[in-house]
This record gives sequence, structure tokens and C-alpha cells, in this order.
Amino acid sequence: MDYKSQILSLNLFSKTKIMTEQESTIVLVENAIRKIGVDPALCKGEKIGQYTMKQGSASVWIDVLFIPRENSSYFQVMSPVMSIANVSNKAGLYEELLTINDLLYNVGFTLYNNFVWLKTIREVKGLDEDEILAQLRRIGTYADQYDDILRQKYDSTYVAATGGVAGRPPQ
Repeated sequence: MDYKSQILSLNLFSKTKIMTEQESTIVLVENAIRKIGVDPALCKGEKIGQYTMKQGSASVWIDVLFIPRENSSYFQVMSPVMSIANVSNKAGLYEELLTINDLLYNVGFTLYNNFVWLKTIREVKGLDEDEILAQLRRIGTYADQYDDILRQKYDSTYVAATGGVAGRPPQ
């Protein structure tokens, strides 16, 4: 089913239908994305409730998902920080991630599919637009802050972007 058909199947604009938790959270997420200054239509994913944004060098993935076995909807924001495929000092990386986790607010580093991710997830019940906006900014800011630092320190294939012009020192 294509994205347009999915939206139509949600029937968000029907006067007779009460929106599900997932649908009402999608409306809140799209409002929060607009407050950041981005058109949500430009960052929609393949499935309902999926969005992808950038903050600096970090990708920020947003999901509003329904888990049938739990009969609940969840709001998740995550950012892929780095691959661990080329990390020789994994113990050092893991210790540093745990140390950094203690400094972060309402998010944490996790490992999944050979990647370090920065992630937050919670039930949508009681979620409001301000919290969504805070989580989007928080994940984006932390991920952009730590991705280059951690990759430079632990990834043996990391090459820093210079941003300069050949033959001239950085300005």
C-alpha cells in the first residue's frame, strides 16, 4: 500500500471517526516538526508515522508505532551514531557510552545491529507536543555532538571532514 493510500485509510479528516492514539500522536509529531521549521511532508518515511530529519551530521529517525501484542502505541526517536564494525576497543567504547549515558537526559545509547544508537521510546498516552519537540531536539543535539567524537576516538576508518580549502589553513 502506498503512502497516500495509508493516509486515506487512516481517515484522519472524517467527522464520524475518533482518532486512534497513533493517529493523534502523528498529528502532534507533525506539529512539532513544523515548529522546528521543517515541512513534515518532506521527511515522511515509507510507513505511516515514520519521519527522518537531519541535525548537523546526525540523522534523526522518528516512529509512531502501534504494537498489536501490547495493544499500545509508542513514540520513538533514535539516531544512528556509529557502526561498531571497525572498533577494536569495544570495551573502551562501551564504558564511555555508559559514562555518557549518566550525563544525558531522558535518552540513552544502545547497541542494535552492529550500530551504536541514541534512543528514546515511550508510550504515547499522556504525550504532548512540547515533550515531542524536546525529544526531537535532544536526540538531534546529542547525536550531532557525540557522533564525530566517538567515531574519531574509536572507529579505525574515520576520516574527519576538514571543511577547508586545499592550500589554505582553516579560517
